[in-house]
Amino acid sequence: MSTVTPTHPGPETGALRAEHDALAKRLEVRRSIDVARRGAYEIFAGLIAVGASIALAWDRWGRLKPGMVRKVAKGPPVFLYLAVAAALVLLALAIRSFLRARRLMSEEDALYARFRALRETLRLDP
Repeated sequence: MSTVTPTHPGPETGALRAEHDALAKRLEVRRSIDVARRGAYEIFAGLIAVGASIALAWDRWGRLKPGMVRKVAKGPPVFLYLAVAAALVLLALAIRSFLRARRLMSEEDALYARFRALRETLRLDP
């Protein structure tokens, strides 16, 4: 790649500057950070759902203190099933969000490397 000085503007310098400006605009907002934050929220909610599932299962089948009598509800443990389903869905969404964030971060890193190379080529950094 040839080095172009800003004192001799030409068509190549204009194209590089346009690419630089487009990359700067695209890298202005890091979407991967937003996706990772959403994944963190989903994992937090998923862990709460896991805790609720464990509590509901313990209430139904866990060991009681001596002298306590368990009142067994008739029918299937619907709330337990709902809590487990919610936990699985939330944790699957969190995994998907973190994988998507990782993919976006690698793309952003490649774009940032190209951006730094353009800045060096155009001699924009002191």
